[in-house]
Formats: sequence, structure tokens, C-alpha cells
Amino acid sequence: MPDFEPVIGLEIHAQLLTRSKIFCGCSTAFGAAPNTHICPVCIGLPGALPVLNRAAVDYAIRAGLAFGCEIQPHSIFARKNYFYPDLPKGYQISQYELPIAVGGALEFPGEGGPLRVGITRVHMEEDAGKSVHEGFADVDRKSYVDYNRSGVPLIEIVSEPDLRSAPDAAEFFSRLRGILVWLGVNDGNMEEGSLRCDANVSVRPAGATALGTKVEIKNLNSFRFVQKAIEYEVARQSALVREGGRVVQETRLWDAGAGCTESMRSKEEAHDYRYFPEPDLPPLRISDVDLARWTSELPELPDAMRERLVAQYGLPAYDAGVLTQSAALAGFFERTAAAAANPKAASNWIMGELLRLLRASDGDVAALATVTPDALGALIRLVDAGTINGSTAKKVFETMFASGRAPDEIVATEGLAQVSDEGAVLAIVRDVIARESDAVAQYRKGKQAAIGFLTGQVMKAARGKANPKLAGSLLARELGPPGA
Repeated sequence: MPDFEPVIGLEIHAQLLTRSKIFCGCSTAFGAAPNTHICPVCIGLPGALPVLNRAAVDYAIRAGLAFGCEIQPHSIFARKNYFYPDLPKGYQISQYELPIAVGGALEFPGEGGPLRVGITRVHMEEDAGKSVHEGFADVDRKSYVDYNRSGVPLIEIVSEPDLRSAPDAAEFFSRLRGILVWLGVNDGNMEEGSLRCDANVSVRPAGATALGTKVEIKNLNSFRFVQKAIEYEVARQSALVREGGRVVQETRLWDAGAGCTESMRSKEEAHDYRYFPEPDLPPLRISDVDLARWTSELPELPDAMRERLVAQYGLPAYDAGVLTQSAALAGFFERTAAAAANPKAASNWIMGELLRLLRASDGDVAALATVTPDALGALIRLVDAGTINGSTAKKVFETMFASGRAPDEIVATEGLAQVSDEGAVLAIVRDVIARESDAVAQYRKGKQAAIGFLTGQVMKAARGKANPKLAGSLLARELGPPGA
């Protein structure tokens, strides 16, 4: 029997980070009490008219430009007609024949080498509400509907069927999420539903060019679920065709607990939705002047910045990858590197102490107020100048993080300056040698590791303020070579 090749395309729904909904002034904030962020527009009352949110257009165009799309000078909204209890108007306002952006691509290293996945279109639309099937005593007889999400602005990013493996599909989704978060158009929070992925999966005999019958897997909200659901569906379809069966075009859901996809409904075609232009919204027209402004304001993207950090600052690729987790973190690094005049030390402090304390406090560098890049740069300069040692610097940094005090002020008021006076350190070294006769004897028998213990005792006696290099050299001078 022939081997089968999967053909995969993704449709990614990203909530835009506007404060208000796409066609009304209701809040988009997550977690409010049910049906408190609603108005006649977003619940579809007769006579209520939509007004397009300008910020949503800004974000959609920013995303389209980042993916190399052509921004259409003329796009229109359409009514996509279908009925669900959580779709109060009985139709969704979306874009169909004339979307806002077309024809981009995303390049990244795939399993078998560099991949270029085409992006068919980026279009704008409104989200539906949410059916609630738990939390009430009578959910065995009734469903509840929360319309807070109805009218929240979305972009849908539709890829070409260029993906050939589940891991590559998950990586594509991850890379796309990273760019959206980097641009500030989406928060990347898949648990809250602000980023969701549908996967279109088909199989065909290896080497064939014709596409097989595709199945859509809806509402995948993690990279792991994308990979697992696609792997299962590829195996299911391959086994079905191998046994002489026929794949049915349908929509399926991923059951994470059972580890399988389950049929949800037959797949609709475009004509089933009876698209027609939205009569209450004029065409969206993008001027050359506005497009030039959006293009000029597009920030450096993560891949380009990673390459630049390696080239400009001499950082390892690993450091550059960590520092470009977000635009805010990358900016914090560059300002710190400039203030410290030591890029590698800036990278080490940010990847180590700063991220550790932020994780412990559930904080984010974008909201960090107590430690500025200039302050961290000043701390690094104190270490480089020998004013304090590395161990003391970590304590100073924790104080800075908790209080916002300047590093030089902490060092001065708490008497933390490093002791580099040879006479003072030598007195401590000789006292430790006299007290730690067992360790000294082991060292003189050739146990090199004993010198580390003795250095630690010197630092302890000096309350961490002794210059560790000086302490080590004085110990070696006083003790002589090991085994002597």
C-alpha cells in the first residue's frame, strides 16, 4: 500500500487588542460578569447600526504588513449567514471576496529544512458570543449564552496548504503567535480564547499532486493540541483510505482527554453561508498616504532582530532567542547594554536574575517600574569596576527590584563595597588558614578541591565583600601548590 503525505493548512483567529469592540463602544475586557459588556449593536437589536473601529483597522494592517501581505486599497465587509444561539443577529460580519490583506508568507526552519508557508489572506471579522454548558444546576436541560464576546474584533489569518507535518504546523502557529504578540496586536492568551487555530487536514498518496478530501479541526488552543490533533487526524485518514474507505468532508473537534478527534458537523461550503455585502458598512478604503505611514511605523520583526543582536552585540544565538521573546524585553536589553557598555553582562543579568524575579512575581518587563535599564546598567558597571563582586551584586539587585532604589545608593548606605585592600584580605586569609587546619591538610595532600572550601570561608568571614579573585590568589600564595 502507498505511503500517505499529509497536506495541512491553518486558519488562525486572533483577537485584536482594542479596548472596544469592532462595531460598537462596548468593552473587550475578559472576565466580566456575563452579559455586562453588551449593547443593541453587539446583540443585534433591530435598527442598531455598526460603526467600524479605526484601531482594529490599524492592527489588522500592521499584521498584514508583518506577514508581507499586499494591503488592498479597497475591501468590503460581508454578512456570513448562519445560525447559532451565540450569534444573535443570525449572521456574522466578516470579509469574504475582498479582504483587507492578501498574499503574504512566513518563513521558518522546519523539520526538513527552511520552510516558506504562504498566507492566502488576512481578513477582519467580529467574534460570536459564547454558549455556556456548565456552572448552572439545570444545564442538563438548558444552555446559557454570554454575549460579552459578541462583536470582539478578530483577524483571521488563512495559510496556504503548504505544511506537510504536524510539528511544522505547530511551529508555524507558534511563530505566527510570536509576531502578533511582538506587534502588540494580540495578547497571545490561548487559555482565554484570544488566539485560536483551526487546522485543515487531508492526505494523499506520496508523490501525488491532487489534494485529498480535507477535514477541519476546530478551536485548537495550544501548540501541543495542534500537533496532537493533526497527528491523530493524519493517522485516521491514512488508515481509512488504506482500508478502502472514503474521507468525508466535515468539521471535527479535538478531545484532549480521549486523545482523538470527533465529528461535529458536515463541513459548510462558501455558498452555504450566502455571503452578501454588508449594507450598513461602507467599503473600507486605504489611501497611499495612510499605507505609507503604517509601513514606516512597522517595527523590526523578531527574526531580523535576533540576527542583528548576534551581529551587533556578539551575543550567542541562544541569548538572542531568549531576549526576543517580546519587543519589550528586547528593548530593555538594548537600553541596558548601552548603559552598561557590556552587552554580554546585560544579557546574562536579564536572562538570569531579571527573568527569575519577574517569573516569581508574575510580572512582565513591560510593566516593570522598579528596575530601569539605566539602573541595571549602573549595577553592571559597579561589578565591572570591582566596586562590588558578583555575589553582592545579586543581593543589591534584589533590593533594587523590591524597592526601586539606585544601586550605588544601596551599596553606599549598606556598606557593601568590595574589599580589595590586600592587607585587609590577607588578614582574613591567614585567620581562615589557622582555623581550618583539616582543609589545609587535605589541600597539602593534593586535594585541589579544598581550596574552594577555603575561599568560601574567606568570603563568609568577609561577609561576602572580599574580592574573590584576590582572596583566591592570596590563599594560593600562603598555602603554596597543592601536595607540596
